[in-house]
Amino acid sequence: MRVTIQSINFDADRKLLEFIHKKVEKLKTVNPSIVDVMVYLRLEKSKEGQNKLVEIKASVPSGEFMAKQRGRTFEEATDLGIDQAKRQLKDAKEKALAY
Repeated sequence: MRVTIQSINFDADRKLLEFIHKKVEKLKTVNPSIVDVMVYLRLEKSKEGQNKLVEIKASVPSGEFMAKQRGRTFEEATDLGIDQAKRQLKDAKEKALAY
């Protein structure tokens, strides 16, 4: 599985990149047929505290799945996004097995 992390309009530190990579690797336990994962990190202008946006796009042979979450930190948003992606991948795998 290939993992690409892109921080938009800022430079993510190595610690954050390692955290995200470690979390993304856990998606393989849900669906081992994942081909690649793209993670986009964005800082949004917002008066609220939740101005960190993480988008996770996972590609499997049967299609693509997208999870998008906001949080106070990139770590929080990543955790929420990974949970959302896991649910989507699990549901798709179960549907594929049902056919």
